[in-house]
Order: sequence, then C-alpha cells, then structure tokens
Amino acid sequence: MKFSTKGDTGETSLLGGQRVPKYDPRPETYGVLDEASSALGVARATTKNRKIKDIILSVQKDLLTMGAELSSVPEDIQKLARRIREADIRRLEQIIDELQKDITLKNEFIYPGETQVSAEIDVGRTIIRRAERKAASLKNEGLLRSAEINRYLNRLADMLFVLARYEEQKG
Repeated sequence: MKFSTKGDTGETSLLGGQRVPKYDPRPETYGVLDEASSALGVARATTKNRKIKDIILSVQKDLLTMGAELSSVPEDIQKLARRIREADIRRLEQIIDELQKDITLKNEFIYPGETQVSAEIDVGRTIIRRAERKAASLKNEGLLRSAEINRYLNRLADMLFVLARYEEQKG
C-alpha cells in the first residue's frame, strides 16, 4: 500500500475529491467515528462471546458507512452504494430489546469497569456520544441532511450501554 503525502499541508480529501482543512467539521466527525470503531474493535477482539462480537462487527460496518456519508458533499450522497437508513435504526432497537430480555438493568448510576470488555464497550459508547454531538453540529450548520445519522448515533449509544451491561451479566 502506498501512502499519500497530500495531507502534509493540513488538508484532506472528501470522497468526491473536494479538499478541506483537516479541522473541517466533517473530517472531525468521521474521525470520531473511526475512534469509536477502534475502541469497539478492542472490545470485539477481547470478548469471547460470539453474540457480542457479531453485534460489534455490524456496528463497525455501519460506522464505516456513516463515515462515507459524512465525507460526501450533499450533491454526491446519491452516489453512495449504502447509507444509514431507518432499517438500521430499527435493527439497533431490536438488539436493545433482545439484550434487555436477558439482563436486569439497575436503576442506579453505572461505574464502567465491572469487566474489561464492558469497560471497552463503555469507552466506545462515550466516543459515540461525542460523534453524536458533532453530527448535531453538522446538521445545524447545514452540512448534514440525513436525520437518520443523528437518530442512529443516539440509539447506538443506548444499545452500547445495554450491550456493556449484557457483557457484565452474560459475558
């Protein structure tokens, strides 16, 4: 793999080839998604639970899809093969419902760290909350037209909370 030196000047390319500063809110937001995916990847590599591995991998795929959407200018969005849709949000809600059938959620503050894997999932969740705030800012600035991304990120943080508790109780 050959690495480019195009970013040496402090700019990066969006998917359509447009150059923007690396501090532009779009690369900043999809960079946070990359951080979340990496944190969740540690949890996926650490857990021995196949169900947790599969859920995390599906989320990582969605985060990559979302990153592509966030790195596209509005006129290029339709060129993407896949985007975050209502069905993706419903899938997260179904996962939440399924996980909650198997565990008890306590009505108290949670201190991350009951298990290594649950703590790693909680780190991913907090990074997703940061991505959610950044995506809300993009929407406010008119740089994001998809309402599904904001909804997905909100549900994802909820699902990761439940997944971490599931790991603690069923790991």
